[in-house]
Amino acid sequence: MAPILRVVTTTTTTTTYAPIPLPILPTPSTPHDPQKYPLLNAQLPSSFRQFPLVFPNGSRATFRDTDDGDDLLQEEEYISGKGWHLVKSDDGVGPSRSVGLIEAVERFARKRSYNNDGMMQGIETITESTSHTPPPRKKAKAAPLLPKLSTVNGAAPPSPLPSPHGSPPPPNIWPSAPPSGASSPQPQLPIQPDASLATLMSLPSLVAHFSGLPIQLQSHLLITLLRHSPLPVLRAVHSVLTPILARDFLILLPPELVSHVLSFLPFNCIARASRVSKSWRAIIDSDPVLWRDLLKSEKLWFGGDSERAFAEALIRRRRRAGLPHPNVLSLANPYKVLFKSRYLTRTRWINNPEPKHLAFPAHGRSVVTCLLLSKGRIISASDDHSIHVYSPVTGLLLRSLSGHEGGVWALALTKDTLVSGSTDRTVRIWDLSTGKCTHVFGGHTSTVRCLAIVKPEWVDVEDEHGSIRKEKWPKRPLIVTGSRDHSLRVWDLPRPGEPEYRFDGADEADIDPADEDVDENPYHKLHLEGHEHAVRALAARGRTLVSGSYDSMVRVWDIITGTCRWVLVGHTQKVYSVVLDSSRRQACSGSMDGTVRVWNLKTGECQYTLTGHTSLVGLLGLSPSHLVSAAADSTLRIWDPDTGEVRHMLAAHTGAITCFQHDEFKVLSGSDGTLKMWDVREGTVVREFLSNIHGVWQVVFEGRWCVAASHRSDATILDVWDFGNGEPDDDWIGEPIGGIYDEDMTDDEDEEMEQADADAMEQDLDIPPSETDTADEAATFAYDAAPKHEAFEIVDHVADDDWGGDDSHGDEVAGLSRRFSSHASRHASRQAGMSQSPGHGRVAPPSSSTAPRLRPLLMNDETPTRPRLKNVVGRRR
Repeated sequence: MAPILRVVTTTTTTTTYAPIPLPILPTPSTPHDPQKYPLLNAQLPSSFRQFPLVFPNGSRATFRDTDDGDDLLQEEEYISGKGWHLVKSDDGVGPSRSVGLIEAVERFARKRSYNNDGMMQGIETITESTSHTPPPRKKAKAAPLLPKLSTVNGAAPPSPLPSPHGSPPPPNIWPSAPPSGASSPQPQLPIQPDASLATLMSLPSLVAHFSGLPIQLQSHLLITLLRHSPLPVLRAVHSVLTPILARDFLILLPPELVSHVLSFLPFNCIARASRVSKSWRAIIDSDPVLWRDLLKSEKLWFGGDSERAFAEALIRRRRRAGLPHPNVLSLANPYKVLFKSRYLTRTRWINNPEPKHLAFPAHGRSVVTCLLLSKGRIISASDDHSIHVYSPVTGLLLRSLSGHEGGVWALALTKDTLVSGSTDRTVRIWDLSTGKCTHVFGGHTSTVRCLAIVKPEWVDVEDEHGSIRKEKWPKRPLIVTGSRDHSLRVWDLPRPGEPEYRFDGADEADIDPADEDVDENPYHKLHLEGHEHAVRALAARGRTLVSGSYDSMVRVWDIITGTCRWVLVGHTQKVYSVVLDSSRRQACSGSMDGTVRVWNLKTGECQYTLTGHTSLVGLLGLSPSHLVSAAADSTLRIWDPDTGEVRHMLAAHTGAITCFQHDEFKVLSGSDGTLKMWDVREGTVVREFLSNIHGVWQVVFEGRWCVAASHRSDATILDVWDFGNGEPDDDWIGEPIGGIYDEDMTDDEDEEMEQADADAMEQDLDIPPSETDTADEAATFAYDAAPKHEAFEIVDHVADDDWGGDDSHGDEVAGLSRRFSSHASRHASRQAGMSQSPGHGRVAPPSSSTAPRLRPLLMNDETPTRPRLKNVVGRRR
């Protein structure tokens, strides 16, 4: 069967439509108003007005943005003119010539116009025959207009810029109805080509054309466009470009240059700059030189010793909290924290008219003999045998430490370990975290009147050949106690976890602590004898101990060997207060003879005798720049410790000064029922905290807090002032009295790493350690009826009472019964129930507990009559 063939015929019918008429784009207006076009008359940089070009075909030319110049010559000609010359291309095509913006853009875009990439679908190509005429020989106008660009292809113009004039309307070649059959005209597009429309539709190709231009030509083209852009357009461009093109010079510059630049700014500008960005804050906060210089310029730099101690203590504190060194993490440099703390301390204490105030009763009606303020705790001791721990925020009683059978007249604190001395002749050690008495030491035969904690630090030791080397003494923390039994004793400070020790009968009232055989106490080290009367005051640091006695003598001891290095003779009456200035190698003592003596510890000679007081100098305080003395003549005096000259006499009280404390900014003093604050540098009264009360017994301050113990309304009251007004601020770190910190070393810490941290913090400072003052005087309550110098002796007699002291003023003590509650009544209120530890009088070998390893500290142990010592921070030299 024959196959069947199928023929398929396809008929194509082409239909044409009348063109859609489009309006002709209006001719752009010529800018002329400089207010609307701010860049219209802007002068272009010379690098944008003339530069060399290399076209895609290899020919070279010099671009000139000017209307003057020679007629454009052929590329083969070698010509030169003012400000330009033609260079022959490397490929030998020919010399270069001078071109303008229009020709330069077109020649770079011409290669694209030869292909169909830029053609628009559905639009007929219009070819315009345009000849380029050279610019006339004229000077450039002051405000050149945007050059007119011609297009080679109407659909895809080689130039990315539109023609500034509209195209002529196309001829009307369309009949009213499309013809049919063979007579139909050639098919045409529904939209007739228009140069303006073509330019508009070719705008997407502008980016491609623009990216093909050289950098200099792109820059010139953009600036030309910006010069002809109105203000709203410029603002929009600026809002986009500003954050993108911004460059942080503090990040780009080397650290030493950044520090130098910032050093020219005052503190208020530095504070604002630190809020610009996180990077600026990190750079500013971590610059030790900047903050050191600010400390000096704001007069908050005290010589370098206290600053170094603060920095080392803060570094250790951060390490224990698991925070890296400031160079590793964006933590503030310790000097920045110190600056903020001192700046706030100086300004807030004076400028805050109404600090937050809290008052609450304490110890019933008993005298507050000791007062400490440390780490958010108020620790007060009283002649009612008790020690209380209060919260400065709420005033609540956190702990009550009971165990002493006599009045507590000496306290010293380090971290959570509290050491107390009492008229019951015992030394007790307490764990503040639990409130437990862990150790009871006997051995003294009379009242323990003063004590201090001595922590290891690097000290200068001179050998037999006269050479000085650095050694760390003592090897472990020590306790030094002074008693009315004329002697001092040195004990090891028990470490946390070491076996407890209580002498036999420590918790039995009928057992005399003086009967203890101290040789059985493993913590007892030395018994220092030599004074001929009661030891009233002591100060210790490193391996040096200074003690003052009622025998009018001041003795200097080596607490490692127990030898007496110097017996300082000069006072004619009882010595009531001493301070130790290890940075100057001096000791100062105050006496009932009304003088303050400054002793040279290297020679044992009296360097200065400070006169002016007319009565007993019972209180001394030392800071880096000031020595302050308080006397029963109702005045305080501020001395220069380097020269012995008096700087100010503070005279506004009317009774014996019973307590005071000072730093580099202020002095707080209590007397005659008032508590005053003085400007230490001006010597003037700043404010009065308390007035019209019976008496002020103790005052102590640290950072933002101030605490005072007073007697009013027949009760003992503790007043607390918060100069931060209750607002939390972790960067306001108070410096403890004398710059003695608790951030000591432990065995599991690498000492060399600690030293490397301290050295890295500030490499250009190596300042020897010094000390500052820490102390309040013993609770001495003056009465108007007694002579002013007796205000201090009254307390001493009551402190000793009938506990076997050798004081010969029994009649005077008996005469004070109407002023002080009897000792028998205090015994009646004694609290019992102290837990016993096994093995009284015997101690098993010390367990392998973590022993504190201290780096050298910056310390000043001032212990007038009752030490208010806080532990020191070591510093390796």
